[in-house]
Amino acid sequence: MEQLKITSATPNSALLDLPWRLPLIDWPSDVLAALPRGISRHVVRFVRLDGRVLAIKEISQDVAFREYGMLRQLRKLEIPSVRPVGVVTGRTSDSGEPLEAALVTEHLAFSLPYRSVFSQWLRDETANRLIDALAVLIVRLHLAGFFWGDVSLSNTLFRRDAEQFAAYLVDAETGALHRELTRGQREHDLEIARVNIIGELMDLAAGELLDSEIDEVAFGNSLVDRYRDLWEALTGVEAFASDERWRVAARIERLNALGFDVGELDITTDIDGTTVRIQPQVVDAGHHSRRLLKLTGLDVQDNQARRLLNDLDSYQAATDRQEDDPQLVAHDWLQNVFHPTVRAVPRELRRKLEPAQLYHEILDHRWFISEQSGHDVPMPETVASYVKNVLRYRPDEKAILGMEPGDEPEGPEADYFHYAAAEPGDRD
Repeated sequence: MEQLKITSATPNSALLDLPWRLPLIDWPSDVLAALPRGISRHVVRFVRLDGRVLAIKEISQDVAFREYGMLRQLRKLEIPSVRPVGVVTGRTSDSGEPLEAALVTEHLAFSLPYRSVFSQWLRDETANRLIDALAVLIVRLHLAGFFWGDVSLSNTLFRRDAEQFAAYLVDAETGALHRELTRGQREHDLEIARVNIIGELMDLAAGELLDSEIDEVAFGNSLVDRYRDLWEALTGVEAFASDERWRVAARIERLNALGFDVGELDITTDIDGTTVRIQPQVVDAGHHSRRLLKLTGLDVQDNQARRLLNDLDSYQAATDRQEDDPQLVAHDWLQNVFHPTVRAVPRELRRKLEPAQLYHEILDHRWFISEQSGHDVPMPETVASYVKNVLRYRPDEKAILGMEPGDEPEGPEADYFHYAAAEPGDRD
């Protein structure tokens, strides 16, 4: 008789306490965590264990080990993906019948599957941001030489990242790592993505879960367009006259603005020295998050980091410390501004958003109520207003866009909900 075996790089004996002798679909509710689930070909359940939430997927043993290994490689490459915990094999029922293996991953906190996002109070602009996030994820995967093979909204989780979203790979069953992808492989992945996304949105529309204004085919096609624009910006060759070498720095700044770092530039000059050609050779995402991490120790999403860095710069200017050591200024900002602001939010409400997202939204709220009142509103007053008029309406692990129509507040505070859901350029 085969014995239960748990293969994990970070063993946790508490896993043994789960009811592995039952098929996953029959697990009792007292061990399950009530979290929104996406569509999957396999049975997936969430459980709470040792203060964290795990996702467990029933799957064949060979596929489970393959996906576990692939997810570990993606994590080493710092690709946004779920963290693999282990594989459970040797499962048998009480009657001795063999059960499928189980892949265990850590649930991505503050994330939602696409159905929970698209099927609720969703504006057209928000859907565009989700497609943008998926395009960035696919580009990052392709730059790392990863062929996904099953790109879809169902295999992706979304987290708020300031005013945008960050996309994370959830399912790596069909993926494969190569030294470099050919154009044909990339285009094949794109076509899979386009067809899957159109089908998924049509499925939502058929169930009357999608806004009738959203064009499913246009959204599928827009992903391809946005991917190609970003790929060209990151990898395209740029040629210019030899007396325009400032364009090298401009190209690097442009890539930094997109959130990417450049490790190398391939710079070549014509024989007569009249034309210079440059092409990025090593491109890594997370430019702003790495800078913030170095200065403060805060490990956050890249757009959140950009917003916090802007606030740090404002603090440095307001305190007239432009000549001081940046790390000392960052330490003071962290101790005197960031942490006190987050701690001013009641403890029971803090879990609704990540600290960096919470701080970003408080800054947004401060700008909004200052505009309304015609003067700068102090931070303590801002936090109190934000908690009273915005945060208390938030369900756990859901954003404003996840609220059902009619759940949003009424009166003056409702204006902020429409402001917060708007595109940055629309905030006038």
